[in-house]
Amino acid sequence: MKCPRCVQRIHRAAASCPHCGFTLADADARFGHEEVRIRCLTDSAGIFRRGDRERVQAAMDAITRHFPQIFVAIYTGSLGEISNIRQFGFWLLNRSAFEDVPVTKPNAAGILITIDPESKAAGMVFGYLLDPFLEEADTFDCLSRAHAYWLEGDYAGGLLKSLALLGVILRKRSRHARRDPEYFERKVLPPAQMVDLVRRIRAGHRQVLAKEQSEEVKL
Repeated sequence: MKCPRCVQRIHRAAASCPHCGFTLADADARFGHEEVRIRCLTDSAGIFRRGDRERVQAAMDAITRHFPQIFVAIYTGSLGEISNIRQFGFWLLNRSAFEDVPVTKPNAAGILITIDPESKAAGMVFGYLLDPFLEEADTFDCLSRAHAYWLEGDYAGGLLKSLALLGVILRKRSRHARRDPEYFERKVLPPAQMVDLVRRIRAGHRQVLAKEQSEEVKL
């Protein structure tokens, strides 16, 4: 991962950034220490047009249906003077209690897209359980797919493009994990936790495929 403040590469196991010393406590000091209760799709900025919410929610649900171990969240809002969107996204993913996510599913298995239409900024962060399967380059590619749409004010259209690419990336990594699980197990620590996640993703993917084949569902 990259440090939310200095953007230097650090390991998730590090208690703080070895380059600038940034920690979650620094983000708490800036954004608040209290738990934030929100839904996975929170449009505080009011940027969605009629029917947009349903289309975006359906795209989010499609990813969760394929990969029930994870969840996708989207937050829109004006950050004002606190407009470091990378640090804010990192903090929000760590401090949110998502009302529509089962309590058994940790925030470490979440992917959060944050949009500030006022400052024309967007960011994408993911929890450490996804470290074996996603990279910074992936989040950049997903946001880049949306850029032209967001410039035109079509936030839902951009999000649909981002989520579509995210689904492609996750399916590709899932296939890779089935072929070579040891590669993903070696990428991050702790090994036992990563082995369990790989096994659950493989099992979950098989269950989804079996269900889709029986119901002839096409996405």
